[in-house]
Amino acid sequence: MHSIFRKTSLALAAFASLSMLAPAAHAAGEAKNVIFFLGDGMGPVTVTAARIYKGEKQLAAQPGSLKSSEYAKLQMQSLPYAARIKTFSLDGQTTDSAPSMSAYMTGVKMNNEVISMSAETSAVDGSGKQYISGEDTTCPPGNGRPAQTLLELSKALGRSVGAVSTTRVGHATPAATYAHICNRNGYNTIAEQSVPGHANYNLKLGDGIDVLMGGGQRNYFPKSTAGSKRSDEVNLVDMMKAKGYSFVSKGSELAALDATKAGKLLGLFTQSEMSYELDRVKQNKDEPSLADMTTKALDVLSGNNKGFFLMVEGGRIDHALHGTNAKRALEDTLAFDKAIESAMAYMQKKDPGLKNTLIVVTADHDHNMVFNGYSKLGNPILGKVADYQSGNLSKDANGKPYTTLVFGNGGRPNATPSSQVNAEDGNKPWIAPARGAARDDLTAVDTTDDNFLQEVGINLGTPGSETHGGGDVMLFASGAGAKIFKGTMDNTKVFTKVREAAGL
Repeated sequence: MHSIFRKTSLALAAFASLSMLAPAAHAAGEAKNVIFFLGDGMGPVTVTAARIYKGEKQLAAQPGSLKSSEYAKLQMQSLPYAARIKTFSLDGQTTDSAPSMSAYMTGVKMNNEVISMSAETSAVDGSGKQYISGEDTTCPPGNGRPAQTLLELSKALGRSVGAVSTTRVGHATPAATYAHICNRNGYNTIAEQSVPGHANYNLKLGDGIDVLMGGGQRNYFPKSTAGSKRSDEVNLVDMMKAKGYSFVSKGSELAALDATKAGKLLGLFTQSEMSYELDRVKQNKDEPSLADMTTKALDVLSGNNKGFFLMVEGGRIDHALHGTNAKRALEDTLAFDKAIESAMAYMQKKDPGLKNTLIVVTADHDHNMVFNGYSKLGNPILGKVADYQSGNLSKDANGKPYTTLVFGNGGRPNATPSSQVNAEDGNKPWIAPARGAARDDLTAVDTTDDNFLQEVGINLGTPGSETHGGGDVMLFASGAGAKIFKGTMDNTKVFTKVREAAGL
């Protein structure tokens, strides 16, 4: 018996010694700065396709710089820690952006279309009617309670806070950081929650969000202003300027601003969503890139020695995927990755080794874009499948070629390509094969054209109606506290880990 006790004691001592040598399992309070990057709808296939697309661009600019396009590297994939995230909502096997981003920001699993509220909150009444009138809320009293966000927790510790997006600043992802509402479509009410002094202002924001940039002028300017969706004549921009905010509405204005001297910054660059990156560049639009907005935001926020929390969203990745326009989705993913690269370079100068800064990159949900066939190495990701053995175009049962990227579902009206019009992007004709009984022959179609729409398996009829996917998404992390992000976890647990790493 004495021998058994002695062996047990020795084993416990050895285990204790090994534990002292192992790295700590927790990262409490290491990160006083947090930059949370969210690629809206950026599922694993989108990430991989964007990497290959980047490789094609690199090889076109520098022939021979890569063995093949597949060997390219995204900045997000260079982060040393990774995890897989489950995204389902409280009432949906497939989530929408509101509860998925809210889960990251609050740790609460909630219903679809609900933004940063308690779990019992409903976005619709008993008959299924949404709690909105125009873009104002009709949420009844008692329908849930606000759930505290990471941004609010940071503000409570005296840290600076900001949200940047290529969507409207009141869209689901940015709104989840600072607003609380039972239905995500109450954009006017969401805007009011960001404005110090307004009756609907979110008092948990203290003296206000330090940086808020993206689209969405239509919810901040009075009803009488062209394009406004407000139901009153209140000028929310003027209210914020009166509270010390610098206001910019053009990319050139943002570029000229010395943001290090701006106490608070509001940037609203478009009436609704900002332009897709492809169109912003090709049409030379006076809008900032996501990287531009990110670095200017850091100019404002990083001056606070107590730290900061910044959320950066590549929001239009999702919109291009809904439209089954893979090229714009990939261009926006690369613009998102560039913002990550810019932020990391910026913070390495401010905080060498990211000893006090946590970088998290993830997505709120997947889409149903998939890889197709057995393409040869180096095959254009937006092209038709060329077989890896013969190099010839792969064909379907009817002898017609098909593209590498396709969608499980999407809106494909039975119409000729010339009638496919995208009003938001300058009335350009989409190149979209008609969805009749049989597939069109793509042999002579340039599937790499800016406006080509990928084929879909299930025709939902309406353009832009492709649905989210329910698959797990990826998370990448680097810097202070990043080592605790690993394995497979629920989206609500990401909140817990960021809060732990940041000591919130």
